[in-house]
Amino acid sequence: MPIDFNSKEPLRIFRILSEFVDGFEDLSEIGPAVTIFGSARTKQDKNTAIEISKQLVKNGYTIITGGGGGIMEEANKGAYLAGGESIGLNIDLPHEQIPNKYITKLLNFRYFFIRKVMFVRFSKAFIALPGGFGTLDEFFELITLIQTDKIKKIPVILVGKDYWFGLVEWMKNTILAKNKIDKKDLNLFKIIDEPEKIVKYINSFYKNETK
Repeated sequence: MPIDFNSKEPLRIFRILSEFVDGFEDLSEIGPAVTIFGSARTKQDKNTAIEISKQLVKNGYTIITGGGGGIMEEANKGAYLAGGESIGLNIDLPHEQIPNKYITKLLNFRYFFIRKVMFVRFSKAFIALPGGFGTLDEFFELITLIQTDKIKKIPVILVGKDYWFGLVEWMKNTILAKNKIDKKDLNLFKIIDEPEKIVKYINSFYKNETK
């Protein structure tokens, strides 16, 4: 069926292609990067996010976040204070998400799915601090991509044992118990709270990968 160029759909296709092209061009020359997720609504874990970013920058990593406030802002702040590259992939929302002031490279996206492709394509590891639906969506998509071999295994780290405990127990006692996943799938991520141990795990992962 031919495309109706009098409709709005071709314009939507061109916008999507344009966002992909701009994203790949802007991010293609960054160094090894780590994406940090977390709630835009709270700064409860701000000191942890700042310290994780600082430690990662000192080990040669660029920091990528969703560009907003809360945990994202604190992660960008840690990178900024450590003198590293601090990237924000901001999303256009009905209630505008204002990019935080600690971003050194800002990209704006209209479409969530394109933004998520950029997170996955340009990150060597993913760290999720306590967050809501957005954080859960990003976490589960990542481990699904790894589980189904759509992307190679990379470090996926949950920060905040107390926060994530109930979710992980539900995975074990419900999803695994009802044979919806394999036991090995629970190894697709780790829970680590200490910034130094997080950096050590990521570094060790890639050191071992090259052997």
